[in-house]
Amino acid sequence: MSNKDYYAVLGVSRGATDEEIKKAYKQQVKKYHPDLNPDSKTAEEKMKEVNEAYEVLSNKDKRARYDQFGADGVNGNYAGGAGYGGAGFGGADFGDIFDMFFGGAGGRGGARRQNMARQGDDLRLDVQVSFEEAAKGTTREVPLTRSEACPDCKGSGAKAGTGRVTCPQCGGSGQVSTVQSTPLGQFQTVKTCPRCGGKGSVVETPCPNCNGSGRVRKQRKIKINIPAGVDNDSRLRMSGEGEGGYNGGPAGDLYIFVTVEPHKYFRRNGDDILCDLPIDMVQAALGDEVEVETLDGKVKLTIPEGTQSGTSFRLRGRGFPKLRGYGKGDQNVRVNVITPKNLTPEQKELLRKFAASQGVKPSGGSAKPKEKDKPKGFFNKLKDSIS
Repeated sequence: MSNKDYYAVLGVSRGATDEEIKKAYKQQVKKYHPDLNPDSKTAEEKMKEVNEAYEVLSNKDKRARYDQFGADGVNGNYAGGAGYGGAGFGGADFGDIFDMFFGGAGGRGGARRQNMARQGDDLRLDVQVSFEEAAKGTTREVPLTRSEACPDCKGSGAKAGTGRVTCPQCGGSGQVSTVQSTPLGQFQTVKTCPRCGGKGSVVETPCPNCNGSGRVRKQRKIKINIPAGVDNDSRLRMSGEGEGGYNGGPAGDLYIFVTVEPHKYFRRNGDDILCDLPIDMVQAALGDEVEVETLDGKVKLTIPEGTQSGTSFRLRGRGFPKLRGYGKGDQNVRVNVITPKNLTPEQKELLRKFAASQGVKPSGGSAKPKEKDKPKGFFNKLKDSIS
């Protein structure tokens, strides 16, 4: 993606706020997530682009480097930009900065740094969970492909019983220089040694298992614990489950980004759950005791007489667990009073009598309902209440 516009990938302007970037990312995930687009290579590639763009634009330091230097500022061609969670220019070693500006004339120091143990890159994994799993927590076992230290050579790249030797081309400095004569004089250019890659040493007998790289690709099954209370903004970190380290260094970390599927009945507001409850007008007028769905099963809810449409009732402790605290949110049940349709002549007469008792004289139609559309049990309650 070095030539792509990260802002265009997410569909936001260059002056977009953090909240706008986050919102745009969520929209793209819902559109291109592999779970929602099975067997679609196009969606899979698009999702990779979206993840890469969000990784940069959601990180204040990386976004600043990207705005100033473009993609090279965050993809490894700029000091400190290598991989996820790079330290950036501010965290670079002084020798690295010197090398960058003065052609790498740091001598053997560059080779020593190349041979130092370094932590592996971090990895990102997107996991989608159901609304219920987000509320109660769950455990997932997912496949993960990553680079690990070669078990045969322990990451050295050399065949067992052998080792690394000083690079004959650069003499161990990790760098080679060339002198060019011009009308203005001689100019010396220092570059990374092409044979040892700047390490200052080479492997004479490469490990047959990793071909001298010191790392191998492995697919493993990782057990992920999703805690109760996660939301779409949740990011989980598993230490040491990322890419294997370099030259015997520790492995990077695995970051898990959670996406929660929408529920057909419930909605979420922070730690609270919102839902709508339809009731008929007799229940609203006379009161009733009804059953309400919760994440823990059905519970009884008392509807007081005279309840108006839009009234909310709170079920305490029936919401989401607090991810970084104690206790649970609540479930708020909003009542929607349903007006009956397709009334029979008898039912209309009952309503007229009721209206007359209230001093109201409505005018209404006389369409005869179909047999299948007749309400069941509704007017029995009303008839009993005014007889």
